[in-house]
Amino acid sequence: MSDAAVEVPSRRHMTTRQRVIFLVVGWLIVMMPFLFWWNTWFGRNLNDQQLDAYLHDQNKPRHVQHALVQIGERMARHDGTVTRWYPQLITLSTHAVDEIRNTDAWVMGQDASSAGFHEALLKMLNDPSLLVRGNAALSLVRFGDASGRPQIVALLQPANVTAAQAGTVTDTSTAGTAIHQNGVVAKLNTSGSTLEVRSPIGGRLREIKVQSGRSVAAGEVVAVVDPDSEQVWEALRALYLIGQAEDLPAIRPYERELPDISDRVRQQATATDKQISERVK
Repeated sequence: MSDAAVEVPSRRHMTTRQRVIFLVVGWLIVMMPFLFWWNTWFGRNLNDQQLDAYLHDQNKPRHVQHALVQIGERMARHDGTVTRWYPQLITLSTHAVDEIRNTDAWVMGQDASSAGFHEALLKMLNDPSLLVRGNAALSLVRFGDASGRPQIVALLQPANVTAAQAGTVTDTSTAGTAIHQNGVVAKLNTSGSTLEVRSPIGGRLREIKVQSGRSVAAGEVVAVVDPDSEQVWEALRALYLIGQAEDLPAIRPYERELPDISDRVRQQATATDKQISERVK
């Protein structure tokens, strides 16, 4: 072996520019989840000035929802200062975004002394959204008003997901899949563009009624979704108070030991059945 010294490559050091880029990328990796959470978490407290700004933000529906949730929590604590926003809550009952109307219906149920809320909720029983109608009906129970009983019973039943336009099915979800409200259950090709068919409720996809490649007409049922446990539980609690004998067929399936039905829901279904049966004797 040669006695000549072996040259060892010198260690390469990062330039200042590379260090800065590395630090910035690392900061973004850490901060992006936090920033996303910060901007979407409705539990973040808002002061009155922020509430007012968020409530009137027409460009960011989640800001409006955030403000509504905060107002609802303050109403639940009997904070009388929130009455300044009551007229705006009534106005939002006709907002174009379903999620805002849905949250608004829940919030107005926190103060059963407001005649304006009562009137707005009665009108919301005819809302095009199943969940908005249901939430309005649930809130009306707090007013001692059973006008929304049919809408509450509907919350216990599977929801049909229909195609808004005619088209050809290009993709579908799988039966048995858990799905969120507004989750995509199928995609249609409509004159060269893609139309997403979304579920009106959260729950589990019971059945897909179409297959890829098939043509569907506007209004045709594409899928059936079973409601999630929280929706069922709230409906059962309300029917405990206002349910009638004709509602029992919709209640009794939830008394059985089925895989997707929690003990809490099953117990509430049994209690609701018993209460209604005793009430109508």
